[in-house]
Amino acid sequence: MIDEQQLIDRLVSQLQAGGLSGGFLVRDLATGDELAIDADTPRPIASLVKIPLGIATLERMRRGELAPDQPVTVPPGRVSTPGPTGISRFRHPATVALEDLVYLSVALSDGSASDALFALTPPERVAELLAELGRPGLIIRHDAGELSRTLAEQLPPTDAHLAHRLAIAGRTPGGGNTVARLGAADATRATARDLADWLEDLWRPRVPEAVASRMRELMAANVHRARLAPEFVSDASTWWSKTGTLLTLRHEAGAVEHADGSAFAVVALTESSVAAVQQPAAEALLGRVARELHDELRRRAWS
Repeated sequence: MIDEQQLIDRLVSQLQAGGLSGGFLVRDLATGDELAIDADTPRPIASLVKIPLGIATLERMRRGELAPDQPVTVPPGRVSTPGPTGISRFRHPATVALEDLVYLSVALSDGSASDALFALTPPERVAELLAELGRPGLIIRHDAGELSRTLAEQLPPTDAHLAHRLAIAGRTPGGGNTVARLGAADATRATARDLADWLEDLWRPRVPEAVASRMRELMAANVHRARLAPEFVSDASTWWSKTGTLLTLRHEAGAVEHADGSAFAVVALTESSVAAVQQPAAEALLGRVARELHDELRRRAWS
């Protein structure tokens, strides 16, 4: 068996060499055993907030407070910068059934769809519902639209790296940042362990099964698959996840189930110190780190 501290030290060194830092956690959903890197430091979670938003909206549907087929008219996002999807890029208003907005929010990470959901279930109510379902402590400080209001959206594509440079330079001790939505006082934050707890609630349902099963379906339909998915998708396994991206932040939280019945929650909350918009090497690196933690934990389960 690999010495755990040696493994962690080696993976942290690899992350640092690739310009990444952050928290990782892999949890065996059958036993609760874990391997982690800095999993208890709160970090801005960007659009991973759409996981509790989806849970809260589906729970309100289950309770009969909201109707799945309720039509909701969503204003166009008119976003033209690379990245956002769905209604966020529409040029005209769209009327969509409520349950389909949840699909757009979770599977496509559509910010405009998410804001329509937040209009029906405001951030403080989302936090209250999670507390009622057994996960208190979440503080949501803004809606999804606030995440897109950064310097990157105001710059031409050739200068987008300058927004990343500003975010890197704006870091302060204790996890703060002078850039809005990245600092301790302004961001919706959670730890890698918090995210793993939410995933466990969905895979070993602590929330009502109707909510858990629908969220699993939506996460299976995630269209953003360039980060952890390449390390976990195969004919002998199934991968469910939600990504979160904002300037220097590159996150993913998901679960993998293997053909032998074993299942693991996998969380990566990372930040890059490289001032570039496209960073495929960083995406590949954080996937490899998560995979190594998973493989070692799975070996322990077999031994």
